[in-house]
Amino acid sequence: MRPARGRIGFAIAVVLLLAAGIVWWTKPAGTPQETAGKRTAPPMSVVAETVGKGDIGINLNGLGTVSSLATVTIRSQISGYLTRIAFKEGDEVKKGDLIAEIDSRPFEAALAQAKGQLARDQAMLKGAQVDLARYQGLAKQNAVPHQQLDTQIALVAQNEGTVEADRASVQAAEVNLRYCHILSPLDGRVGLRQVDQGNYVTPGDATGIVVITQLQPISVLFTLPEDQLQAIATRLREGAVLPAAAYDRSGTNKLASGALQTFDSQIDPTTGTIKLRAQFSNEARTLYPNQFVNVRLLLDTHKDVTTISTAGIQRGTPGTFVYLVNGDSTVSVRPVKLGVTEGDRAEVQSGLSPGDRIVIDGADKLREGARIVIRPPTGAGESAAAAKPPDSKAVDDKGRRSGGGHE
Repeated sequence: MRPARGRIGFAIAVVLLLAAGIVWWTKPAGTPQETAGKRTAPPMSVVAETVGKGDIGINLNGLGTVSSLATVTIRSQISGYLTRIAFKEGDEVKKGDLIAEIDSRPFEAALAQAKGQLARDQAMLKGAQVDLARYQGLAKQNAVPHQQLDTQIALVAQNEGTVEADRASVQAAEVNLRYCHILSPLDGRVGLRQVDQGNYVTPGDATGIVVITQLQPISVLFTLPEDQLQAIATRLREGAVLPAAAYDRSGTNKLASGALQTFDSQIDPTTGTIKLRAQFSNEARTLYPNQFVNVRLLLDTHKDVTTISTAGIQRGTPGTFVYLVNGDSTVSVRPVKLGVTEGDRAEVQSGLSPGDRIVIDGADKLREGARIVIRPPTGAGESAAAAKPPDSKAVDDKGRRSGGGHE
């Protein structure tokens, strides 16, 4: 029994020694050094920004379509042959400019005929008036029957009516003659010609002669959610002018600047949106009817508020926070409360003060108390290197090389 127990104890001792040897053999030799290295890790390179103050706007974004304030299809108001086209497709025309001419000879003849008829009836009226004056004198002497006098009075009245009708015929003929010269009713851009010179045109032509579209000023119809209507209506009632900007389909290139004019009288129940109209001067002709645009409406502006770059905003367990740069080249987590955001700037309602410095680049691996070194923003180092004068040693070497040729 004793020899068996001794063998068991010896075996246990051997196993323990083997386990200790394995642990010692597999333990990394550099662990103490690495631990010390972690405590003395080099500072992390970051880009910092100084918190400042400025104005930041409350913008509402919507999708819109450009709409002309006036689009007119030019049609002939009389029937006749088109003798002249006075415009070129795509021309800018002014109100009253000549667009086209219609053969005026039939209307000139009709005007002359109406004037002749008027002259004849005026002569007849004058003769009847002379007879009436004579009959009135004779009637005082009881030299003519009163029935004859009454008949003459009626004849004069009849001739006066005929003369008035003739004058109306002359005016109608003059109007038709003016219609032979078709003028532009507004300032705008002429589209593509719908009929060629020499065709017979009538007032019933469906396509007309040409379409003139007003481009300056021009409007944009866009929609916004109904929840934003009350804020917009309040600002308009206060007399505020709400600036509007039109951007291209990508939303990056600004096309024109204008202002909100009004909004629709009812909400679309199918989409829950309200339709608004903004007007643009369009001096650069960057907006065209039926063009799709993105509209940015400036509802209000928060003036002289604390602002930071959105690149410095972090979100995590503490909520919304930033890494604040301390005076000892370390960072600390600073929770912040944000307001409105405009582009790459955000309003800070609490948590930061103007003059504080925050990390805006390189914050991915930062932790509370991490050591940092601040580097210039991307591109600044390259610009500085480009502006830095050449190294004096290199200049000397070059000088010696170039001077060596003279030695």
